[in-house]
Amino acid sequence: MRTERSLTRLDRVFARLDREPERPVQLGMPRMSRHRYALVVACLAGYAAIVWAVIATSWLVRLDWQVMFFRPYQQWPEIHAWLDYYVVLGQRGPTAVMVAAWLGWRSWRQHTLRPLITLAISLLLLNVTVGAAKIGMGRLGPHYATTIGSNEMWLGGDIFPSGHTANAVVTWGILAYLASSPRARRWLSALSAVMSLGVGLTTVYLGTHWLSDVLLGWVAGLLILLALPLFEPLGARAERWILSLRDAVWTRLARRFGRDRTSSVPVTGPSGGLTTPVRRTALTASDAGHAHRGAFLLSSGPHGARPERGPSTAPGGGRRPSAHTDAMGRPKPSSARPVA
Repeated sequence: MRTERSLTRLDRVFARLDREPERPVQLGMPRMSRHRYALVVACLAGYAAIVWAVIATSWLVRLDWQVMFFRPYQQWPEIHAWLDYYVVLGQRGPTAVMVAAWLGWRSWRQHTLRPLITLAISLLLLNVTVGAAKIGMGRLGPHYATTIGSNEMWLGGDIFPSGHTANAVVTWGILAYLASSPRARRWLSALSAVMSLGVGLTTVYLGTHWLSDVLLGWVAGLLILLALPLFEPLGARAERWILSLRDAVWTRLARRFGRDRTSSVPVTGPSGGLTTPVRRTALTASDAGHAHRGAFLLSSGPHGARPERGPSTAPGGGRRPSAHTDAMGRPKPSSARPVA
């Protein structure tokens, strides 16, 4: 009787982690179509227009000062405490942790590193582009403004464009970008739009950003989402590099600790008792291309214990009864005739 060892929970976890990444068929990958290229050009034009309007101290700057003097946090003080917590949904640290946890689960279910790599690329683009614009233009916020009616540019500030708003657009929009079905993409797009709009208006309510900061933050975040398909080949190369690095580490560990490890595993027989130990062999990455960690093979052959030979066993090791005894062990009468 062949008895297979039941895998423990740790064995199943290791086996799932060692599965080769694969993209599900239903997982759509956005591409740079003509429509998307047109949206990228429109966002670039809008970005340049907002920056020029602020530098030229146009009507947009006057609107910024009017909203600042209106002081929304004094007009509706009852929602101030709630919005202090809501604006955290636009901070880079908490939102990145929440979205990374969800995309990590998606990577686990779909056996691909693409969700986490795409998130890393989008956050890198966000830090580089928005951070460079903040430092380069150096605009002061409403609480630190020096001259009424001025644009407060190149004074050492770091609020233009709004990092909270751009981060909310990217981190929540990446969920819609990586959606696996059109319906999920529509719902997640609506959710990310509500979150980013709410975070941007909340910063204006609290007085931490000008209205033009929020407008430029929306455009900057949307521009990153629209340009993400251009970085899909880079993500695919990063995924292959990570997998090759993993295989190299596994091969090095296999060579260092030996090709196989053997141990004795007691196997229970039909009656519940322990039988002869069975040799267990652990496959390593060098034995098979991408073997499952913790997957074990039981040696072939019968698993029941073979009883020892009794004293009545024939000298040749057989178990057949002697030729001079019948099935019941009685002496068989001789068939030879007596000699006359």
